[in-house]
Amino acid sequence: KLKEVFKIPYAISTTSGTAALHQALLAFGIRPGDEVIVSPLTPLMCQEAIIYCRAKPVFADINSDTFLIDPTDIIKKITAKTKAIMVVHMCGHICDMDAIMSVAREKGLWILEDCAQCQLGVAAKGRIAGTIGDVGIFSFDSVKMLTSGEGGALITHNVSLAERIRKAG
Repeated sequence: KLKEVFKIPYAISTTSGTAALHQALLAFGIRPGDEVIVSPLTPLMCQEAIIYCRAKPVFADINSDTFLIDPTDIIKKITAKTKAIMVVHMCGHICDMDAIMSVAREKGLWILEDCAQCQLGVAAKGRIAGTIGDVGIFSFDSVKMLTSGEGGALITHNVSLAERIRKAG
């Protein structure tokens, strides 16, 4: 059903949103010592998933108008150890994905979209949150926008990532 709703070829269920984050990072090849840029204004699970990989969360500041990760600050935080950017769409609002995708493609970084608090949010150009980056994740916990009591899911356009995500589960 997720594949149909998001018009995306691969959807993989997980035990939780945290597990989905962790599986995506493993599929990206995140290893000890790597860095993942993330907003400091997120649920703890975002940082936990990075730490589970023995990688380092690097905090990029938020935009004071949107409270979402600031693409300008992301650029300042990129180092040789940076492997991915975890964007966290919050309260139904979507990060500036055009700017973030531009930076990621220029620097060769993975993009993980955490949509646990923004399911079916629509970004610029009519794109749905979770379908813009390399992987989108969802949580279906009892306090999320779309709930089943527990569980999570990942979506991607990339067959290779989908296979690695399944193996990481």
